[in-house]
Amino acid sequence: MNGYLNKIIPFSSVDGPGNRTAIFLQGCNFDCVYCHNPETINHCINCSFCVSFCPVEALSVNREERRVLFNPALCVECDACTKKCHRNSTPKYKVQSADDIMKEIENYRPFIQGITVSGGECTLQAPFLIELFTKAKEIGLTCFIDTNGSTDLREHPELMALTDGIMLDIKVWDKETHRKYIKADNDMVLKNLDYLVDCGKLYEVRTVIVPELFNNEETIREVSKKISGHNIRYKLIKYRHLGVRKNHLNMQTPTDDDMKKLESIAHNLGVLNTIIV
Repeated sequence: MNGYLNKIIPFSSVDGPGNRTAIFLQGCNFDCVYCHNPETINHCINCSFCVSFCPVEALSVNREERRVLFNPALCVECDACTKKCHRNSTPKYKVQSADDIMKEIENYRPFIQGITVSGGECTLQAPFLIELFTKAKEIGLTCFIDTNGSTDLREHPELMALTDGIMLDIKVWDKETHRKYIKADNDMVLKNLDYLVDCGKLYEVRTVIVPELFNNEETIREVSKKISGHNIRYKLIKYRHLGVRKNHLNMQTPTDDDMKKLESIAHNLGVLNTIIV
């Protein structure tokens, strides 16, 4: 079975417990106005528009197959191709098998505790995750998922049995605001929040703080009520301009005081395991 892979980060200390390999899959069903990884949203349609913008000719076109070819040996990671893409995609994604990924992970095995799969939205490729996690477990690695919560996790018992922990993004609590700025409902996200708390799989909740758009106090208050009394970390993430897709909204990075005030809401509701990044 093949998966659509955006990239692999060999070592990460922010994607679950310990030192981990972070695997980012391609494709997402949310369309966040503040997305920090917009190149992971859609699949490349091989339109070849990006090819002429590559300064080192790492991109070329196979005319017979009508396909964009990527040569990673020439790439200088300037991101000119993704910046020019009109589809929030990248020509650099790969189609790889679970065995392909595990072969690369073998190079890092002595230095990591496990793998974390993110996206895009990795649960859209649930059968691929099952195969990958099965192989990772065979060599003693723990398996974590970073998800936007849009997939009904109760319908994937095999995947959940293989998963050691979930990091769940809660963008905003209010449904109408979620529809407006995330372009999707959050009903399933909140159902997954309850499910993951009940089954003990929720390792961390993540909320990006965007003061101008969201009622962040409401989101943190309601999430904290759900996770209070459980050993679940709440990560509050500052919105930052770096890497964000272009838009006409006046979004600003919250101040340290703003973040501390929001953290105090969680603390007052009994959620003491918090982190600000």
